[in-house]
Amino acid sequence: VQLQASGGGLVQAGGSLGLSCAASGLTFRSYHVGWLRQAPGQERELIAASRRSGGEPYYADSVKGRFTISRDNAKNTMYLQMNGLKPEDTAVYYCAVSQNVQWRMGIYYKNSGQGTQVTVSS
Repeated sequence: VQLQASGGGLVQAGGSLGLSCAASGLTFRSYHVGWLRQAPGQERELIAASRRSGGEPYYADSVKGRFTISRDNAKNTMYLQMNGLKPEDTAVYYCAVSQNVQWRMGIYYKNSGQGTQVTVSS
């Protein structure tokens, strides 16, 4: 299984960025997909997730209403649209997959790859 996140960069507070994650080596539609982030000195946290069966996504309170997760099973790709970015969103962002029934729990997300840096300036 390989996941490669891309689309990070430097943006001013209030701006937007869109992240993509290309997956290979797996039956993508059989997995829940998630975006996690890790800021310096902090633990990696799950901020958004989408079930393999669809339905309402999960968002951490810190990003709810600003970030949108989506997936395209035909392209084996997941996305994270980030609007209204804040300096506290600065982190390395990772995409990952899970097959665990506890799809809202970050500890069950694996194969996160190298991540992409998002930096939000004030």
